Amino acid sequence: MIVGLTYDLRDEYLESGFSLEDVAEFDGRRTIEALEEALQKMGFTTDRIGHVRRLAARLVRGDRWDMVFNIAEGLGGIGREAQVPALLEAYGIPCTFSDPLVMALTLHKGLAKSVVRDQGVATPDFVVVDAPDRISAIDLPYPLFAKPVAEGTGKGINPESKIDTPDQLDRVVRRLLDRYHQPVLVETYLPGREFTVGIVGRGDQARSLGVMEVVLLDNAEAHAYSFENKEKCEDRVRYELVQGDPGPACVRTALAAWRALECRDAGRVDLRLAADGTPHFLEVNPLAGLHPEHSDLPIICNLAGIPYQTLIEAIVTQTLERARTTPKVPDFDRPAAKTGAGTVPA
Repeated sequence: MIVGLTYDLRDEYLESGFSLEDVAEFDGRRTIEALEEALQKMGFTTDRIGHVRRLAARLVRGDRWDMVFNIAEGLGGIGREAQVPALLEAYGIPCTFSDPLVMALTLHKGLAKSVVRDQGVATPDFVVVDAPDRISAIDLPYPLFAKPVAEGTGKGINPESKIDTPDQLDRVVRRLLDRYHQPVLVETYLPGREFTVGIVGRGDQARSLGVMEVVLLDNAEAHAYSFENKEKCEDRVRYELVQGDPGPACVRTALAAWRALECRDAGRVDLRLAADGTPHFLEVNPLAGLHPEHSDLPIICNLAGIPYQTLIEAIVTQTLERARTTPKVPDFDRPAAKTGAGTVPA
């Protein structure tokens, strides 16, 4: 069985002139190598495809795979994480993680919060601001917290993200609108501890892999798990597996959000405690990083004693089971002589 690997390689974009923040969500060679090794241990033949444009070129050329292990984040637009799954869906090729609808929905933090709130999951009150002239209409009690509506890896978050005055709100939201060219999520700031919950499975079969507290050290940027704190996590952050309270409450909230959004295979739900200790949904990552030592989901597994190989096998097993019941798509334009192997175009 041939398994393709789709990904955005950080080094390639840096060499093309992108900044470190631009490519913060992309993967390094260590992640690709670790995934490839895990898949080969399962008996699969692997084929490195790369980013969505290389995938598109190879599909047009006639290349096919029995399955694609997708970790491609995409470069632009709120639908960027949905690009690879949508393209593979059109060709009837099963791929890991959530479907295109869920990928696009969950990248927009405001829409994701609307869905989970409608399902009764606690989440901070919020507004989505798409233009400077809408800032004055925000009617939420201070302190507030502001971040781009569709970024990950803490992009756009720094100590100024916690907002205490109308002047600060105006300044921060304008800066984010100008820098990221997308709406800004403004929500009630929660003063409690921050957690992330690893999840595997879907629907009623979804289960927690562990609850991890993100503890900011004295030299970390204040108030949040920011871009700088994530990039320098070895020196600024301590990760602790939660054994007792509020672990069970965090699991219940995370699973309720995961199921409400219909995520699948594996990922993470980020939570923060309100002043009364109640876990609140912040956001979900249905395409969580998979660096074996530095990404949050594998860190949770490492703390919980779950081998990296076991995590990857669980993801692949679900994808293959789903593929057995997925209707086949006629491949009208595939040249008969083509196989999964080939040279990746530039």
